[in-house]
Amino acid sequence: MARNLQVAVVGATGAVGQQMIKTLEERNFPIETLTLLSSARSAGKKVTFKGEELTVQEATPDSFKGIDIALFSAGGSVSQELAPHAVKHGAIVVDNTSAFRMDENVPLVVPEVNEEDLKEHNGIIANPNCSTIQMLVALEPIREKYGLNKVIVSTYQAVSGAGAAAVDELHEQTKAILEGKEFTPSVLPVKSDKKHYQIAFNAVPQIDKFQDNGFTFEEMKMINETKKIMHMKDLSVAATCVRLPVATGHAESVYIEIDNSDVTVSDLKALLQDAPGVTLQDDPANQVYPMPADCVGKNDVFVGRIRQDLDEARGFHLWVVSDNLLKGAAWNSVQIAESLIKLNLVK
Repeated sequence: MARNLQVAVVGATGAVGQQMIKTLEERNFPIETLTLLSSARSAGKKVTFKGEELTVQEATPDSFKGIDIALFSAGGSVSQELAPHAVKHGAIVVDNTSAFRMDENVPLVVPEVNEEDLKEHNGIIANPNCSTIQMLVALEPIREKYGLNKVIVSTYQAVSGAGAAAVDELHEQTKAILEGKEFTPSVLPVKSDKKHYQIAFNAVPQIDKFQDNGFTFEEMKMINETKKIMHMKDLSVAATCVRLPVATGHAESVYIEIDNSDVTVSDLKALLQDAPGVTLQDDPANQVYPMPADCVGKNDVFVGRIRQDLDEARGFHLWVVSDNLLKGAAWNSVQIAESLIKLNLVK
């Protein structure tokens, strides 16, 4: 029986931080003391955990004394500054930002895919990008049984992936349009850029900044993270990431090519029916398929609309949906912490 742990949540007042706290409570994670940390601006706020009101403290290098596991979701710069201090104090950091994902010394983990990589950690474990996580939960059972040599994904991502301000902007713009009022976009596609676009009643084919190769940083995250997590550096991966006027729940259209040409749609459905972390919703005759509105608040990845390609016998199409704040962030982070306990990696 694992001992109760000293746990910290950094970014406790943000959307993902709040989900982390809620998930820790729902999972009855073995906690002796929960320390809630944030920026100086949010310090002093009250958060309820298991019926007890906790006060959020300012995160500093000394906040991690005695902490066993620290869940970070407060932005890459905060992680880069404070995670090394947490490790020095003996904590294991599970970081939800992109700060360490491609560091060769940091495991990038989706427990359903590469839990064993946790054994190689040096104090910091990276939580992958939300859109990468849900795709790989769906693809790993297929890769393991039938091989995988190509992935082409188009995402339809919720605005909550860009933070609470983006959700507020979606609501405000929608209301303004319906009331025939003027508005000035200020958050999407990238808050720090000079140019912003309407998201309400629109689709914006940019998530994060464009790179020199024409792909956005979000698209490159999906490409590079997929190869790292699956330990397949030569896997052919391409991504197009689009922001839609949906508050919560990312959707993805995924085309894959496997090694085996004798596999049927029924084979894939049977495989995914029993796959860990997957709920199969695939009954087109009765219009049953996953949708973002139905996945909110649920930990699983939902898969449907599985079709064999009409021209490529080894090609298949899947529709993959998940709550980006849960499996895409908070739940995967807590799941990693649970795996650390299961593998006896917490001292």
